[in-house]
Amino acid sequence: MHVLVTGISGFIGPRLARHLLAAGDRVSGTYYIDHPAFPEAGEVRLFEVDLQDAAGLERVIRETAPDAIIHLAGLSHVGESWGRMSEYFRVNVLGTDNLLTLAGGRPVVIASSAEVYGLVPEAEQPIAEDRIVDPRTPYALSKAAAERLGFLRGAVVARCFNLVGPGQATKFALPTFAAQLAAIARGEKEPVLRVGNLQARRDFVHVDDGAAAFRLLAARGTPGGVYNVASGRAFSIAEALDRLMAHSGVAARIEEDPERMRPADLPLLLGSSGPLRALGWTPERTLDDALADLWSAALPHPEGRA
Repeated sequence: MHVLVTGISGFIGPRLARHLLAAGDRVSGTYYIDHPAFPEAGEVRLFEVDLQDAAGLERVIRETAPDAIIHLAGLSHVGESWGRMSEYFRVNVLGTDNLLTLAGGRPVVIASSAEVYGLVPEAEQPIAEDRIVDPRTPYALSKAAAERLGFLRGAVVARCFNLVGPGQATKFALPTFAAQLAAIARGEKEPVLRVGNLQARRDFVHVDDGAAAFRLLAARGTPGGVYNVASGRAFSIAEALDRLMAHSGVAARIEEDPERMRPADLPLLLGSSGPLRALGWTPERTLDDALADLWSAALPHPEGRA
């Protein structure tokens, strides 16, 4: 299978490329501004293109002629989206529309988010795919709109719960905790960890299990189908932080930082993943595996898995 991965230089892209290559697939990828730096990039045919550049996207798809497209490219930070609403709409909605228009009927898997479900009562969780979406943030709204465009063209929608692991930007909670702990370990900052809301509970999935889900959906997903990428277990950010600190062996005082608080933060997102599991997917890694990998990547000289 020849797969075109948009946004291959982001968090999920390098792990997905590695997974696809290990499975014997051919891989092409698009990036914007940040050239992929992962070791396997030499085995991937790369193209620099903006999602909003329809002519550029058309050239890439024509030249690569992929069997399937996995669409990861886009803007993905919930808190940031409040101050960049128009940009999130242009990239996540109009950019996705460009890609779907130019895909030429090829299978397309769209990376969406559990954030589209909005505020779901705890008694009604785990959340199933047939729940009506109720986006509460600009980011979630842009993803819900992109999904709708995908349904009109028979795309497969992957609603990812909280993917976590090495390579994730430090503007997200667990990677920024790891970066702060690493700086403390190196003696570069005082032993104080600045945090946002630690009470929110999330369904964490190791990024490599997420990569496996994307490949499976590209090969076997039902056109127009929705699949939750979820473990079925939820942990508070506080518990995840405690576990991360245990992995690091670094002691630090916790201080709440108002700048890290979001205008809206859903108290719980917990997913069921029946349709994806029916295709043969099951998460093989735990939250502790993800945290150990995240910590290894944050060290100045990483040891162990990455």
